[in-house]
Amino acid sequence: MFCYQCEQTAKGSGCTKSGVCGKTPETAAAQDLLTSELIALAMAAGENPAPETVDLLAEGLFLTLTNVSFDAARAEAYAAKVKQARTALGGKGAAPVPNSLFQGERDTVSLRSTLLFGLRGMGAYRYHAQVLGKRDEAADKRLTAALAFLGAEQAPEALLARILEVGAANLDVLALLDAANSACFGVPAPAAVSLTREKGPFILISGHDLGDLAMLLEQTGGSGVNVYTHGEMLPAHAYPELRKHPQLKGHIGTAWQNQQDEFDGLPGPVLFTTNCLMPPKASYADRVYTTGVTDFPGAARVEADAQGRKDFSALIRRAKELGGYTQELPGGTVTTGYGGKALISSAGAVIDAVKAGGIKHFFLVGGCDGGKSARRYYTEFVKQTPPDTAVLTLGCGKFRFNTLDLGSIGPFPRLLDMGQCNDAYGAIQVALALAGAFNCGVNELPLTLVLSWFEQKAVCILLTLLSLGIKNIYIGPSLPAFLSEGVLKTLVEQYHLHPITTPEQDLKAILSRP
Repeated sequence: MFCYQCEQTAKGSGCTKSGVCGKTPETAAAQDLLTSELIALAMAAGENPAPETVDLLAEGLFLTLTNVSFDAARAEAYAAKVKQARTALGGKGAAPVPNSLFQGERDTVSLRSTLLFGLRGMGAYRYHAQVLGKRDEAADKRLTAALAFLGAEQAPEALLARILEVGAANLDVLALLDAANSACFGVPAPAAVSLTREKGPFILISGHDLGDLAMLLEQTGGSGVNVYTHGEMLPAHAYPELRKHPQLKGHIGTAWQNQQDEFDGLPGPVLFTTNCLMPPKASYADRVYTTGVTDFPGAARVEADAQGRKDFSALIRRAKELGGYTQELPGGTVTTGYGGKALISSAGAVIDAVKAGGIKHFFLVGGCDGGKSARRYYTEFVKQTPPDTAVLTLGCGKFRFNTLDLGSIGPFPRLLDMGQCNDAYGAIQVALALAGAFNCGVNELPLTLVLSWFEQKAVCILLTLLSLGIKNIYIGPSLPAFLSEGVLKTLVEQYHLHPITTPEQDLKAILSRP
């Protein structure tokens, strides 16, 4: 096997014996086969792909993300399904050999890898919108065309242009997802989320899929079973249609990489709706349930029916059997819900605070979390931001600092949680709104993006930012193994991309920049 798509890849160069994530060589090979079939299907789909074809592409791409599916048999079955769809469209011959994507001149391989991993992220975001019944024909065409583009040799210049095109197309997908979430669950608003664990049975829900949470809340109503969120589900508490359910009690745990410790002996079942799943420990493996694209061999699954409905009665029964907590475990609160719409509606107050000198700089410190000790950088960076600056955050990287008390700035807390990584569209819209208010470009704003990356959704968000021409982005904790020296040099020269150094050095450079 060879896999270097995520930040934790072995020795910073690539997993070759087994995945650091827990992926076996057999699963890696099955997902490589699936990738080849997806490219072949995209090539057969032509310029006007049917919605059901793009549904297959998006779900298949998501299935190959880091920490989503660990089941080789499922990937093989999905590859066969994709091949059948390709054959029905008249696609002939064999799919491209998987390893050919990673062979050849170093910069070309780097660009092809970046394009593939960006497409995996875009496919995941498209899937999130798809399960809520939302699709965008123009974005679907661009996703399919870019995937088909990988089926033939291309010059580096053409690959770089296509990478930026994927970034631009992903902005439309993020906008679609943002609209879908608001239409289904209401417009997010600031909310305090309890960290207290109440006595009694409960279900813990992890991942990103708000639709699954909505169905779970409908089915647990009146059952005596409480529901808690975990990881990237924290921002769900900001949505009025979800928050109205009294059994949605609060949040348990931090970011995904701590689940094996935090779930050790947990007295309730855990539902994984999307990434990020880790191989369960024996102490809680019997209470792990997966659904959607997420899968682990031996774990119980909840499948959707033909209408997309899911029956969570098995989880409710299991929660009652396990009994939950025997006494209350007190905790504090964290605040979420300062998404794009909430901040844009308060734009006047923000602009006044900037003009009056109350806010001198904005930092967007967000992205993925992970296990490396170098990620302490983000905690220290936020701690050291001056009191006349505001810190925006989104993604699970927030768990490095979201319990810090940074005080207030004007009418706002200095730390503003904007939501999931899925909510990146809102953050981009806030930046564009501020640029419009001050009649300048985003790069002229007192705004700096300090990003932590781990997997392919984050890669695609970076491509979206680059497609918008946003410069001076700081990224860490380490650079992607799939970026060659030549490609990195291009990004540094064209976009002033900065690998992080130390909080002190980076803050000094940022705040002294004209």
